[in-house]
Amino acid sequence: MKIATMTQRNSPATTVVIYHSGYGHTERMADAIAEGAGAARIGIDSDGNITEKDWETLSGADAIVFGSPTYMGGPSWQFKKFADASSQPWFKRQWQNKIFGGFTNSASVNGDKLNTLKYFFLLAGQHGGIWINMDIKPANVKASKRDDLNRMGSYIGPMAQTPADASPEEMSTGDLETARLYGERVAMLASQFLAGRPAND
Repeated sequence: MKIATMTQRNSPATTVVIYHSGYGHTERMADAIAEGAGAARIGIDSDGNITEKDWETLSGADAIVFGSPTYMGGPSWQFKKFADASSQPWFKRQWQNKIFGGFTNSASVNGDKLNTLKYFFLLAGQHGGIWINMDIKPANVKASKRDDLNRMGSYIGPMAQTPADASPEEMSTGDLETARLYGERVAMLASQFLAGRPAND
């Protein structure tokens, strides 16, 4: 019987942020998460497509973070098209045991953002992935301000709220810093997970 040995990886986990952004707000969140994780970014285009090279990058990643604005109570149709197309790596189990996370933005304080994050969580589950949640306490007291960390009180993943008439440059710095710290957490836990994997995995 072959016994798996444990190995220590000296290199950090490879993280990829895959997202669709309609007006640039979600892209700013993707930038923040990528900064925190030291990650590559893949933007889903306006037709819901990515390149073959992008699919290869996702298959080679250790961690994948999903991102989309919340439109009509869920992710954009462009992201859903990408999610449906991921049935190909699903069939081959190419994303099994990868680390996953997700984030979203909408104009309203609620805006049913939780439904979008749940969609990402279920998509990760379909692929046999391992989800990373948030570890930042919510800013939910009277003294809390717009630029505080985790002001949306989300634990599944970062949520941002940007008024419908606000530009990406006017986004809450607290929302963006929450996203950056989440990126750090995803990369850190992915590296810890990989360090303890059997050498033959």
